[in-house]
Amino acid sequence: MVRGVVGMARRRMVSGAAPPSPAPPGPALDEASRLRLLGLGLDEAELDALDLREAPCALPAGWLERGNRLYCGRSVSVPPSFVAGNQALSSVSDCLMVLASPIDNLAVVLAEGRGGTLYVGPECWLPAAQVFFGAGSSIVLRALVTCTWAGILDARNGGTIFADRDQLWASNVYIATDDMHALRSRTTGERLNPHGAHIRLGSHVWVGRDSAVTGNTTLGNDSVVGMRSIVRNKQFPANVAVAGTPARIMRTDVTWSREDLP
Repeated sequence: MVRGVVGMARRRMVSGAAPPSPAPPGPALDEASRLRLLGLGLDEAELDALDLREAPCALPAGWLERGNRLYCGRSVSVPPSFVAGNQALSSVSDCLMVLASPIDNLAVVLAEGRGGTLYVGPECWLPAAQVFFGAGSSIVLRALVTCTWAGILDARNGGTIFADRDQLWASNVYIATDDMHALRSRTTGERLNPHGAHIRLGSHVWVGRDSAVTGNTTLGNDSVVGMRSIVRNKQFPANVAVAGTPARIMRTDVTWSREDLP
């Protein structure tokens, strides 16, 4: 049996049969998708630099007909498990996903409903992360977003998460527009917790381990969130360190570095 297998291998080598070539790249980013991304805060130069193309992979029946698009940057491919294990892709519509970084190491990417957008820019690293974006919601990771382990990103009810360039998130960071359930006044019926909130993280933001960023929140450029903090419905300026539950400014006029230098 071994001789037979070796003989077959030799015959293949002699025959000069080449391995199957990769699928050719698909069409470039269409104008409607480009305008959608520009409306979320990206610019033309950074989109053009990525040479985005429709992913040459098998997608659920009716994917394109329902107005969905999946684009990848140069040298980025979609792992087979992304489609095979993602039943929700069979029902979404007008969904736009752009992957300029590999997503093989993500735990879950889940889309839902109509009109969701996910943009994972270049040099992003999100091992074991869970990403959810619902109808009319968007998640934009502009570039160089690093989450050391098992982060959760959740945008729903028309909410948005925008992370500008150069993010460092420690393990188990939770960033979510909503609480997933309504909290109401028993007397008036008024909703008390966020619904379709908007989160914006400026450039060069460091979020400490086990921290949560939720609701309508802004973190300014070059800021720091202390470990196990809860930042909720707050707007913080640039160059501050915040911490606590709820988070408050602990120090102003700060900066930080990825290098652990004295």
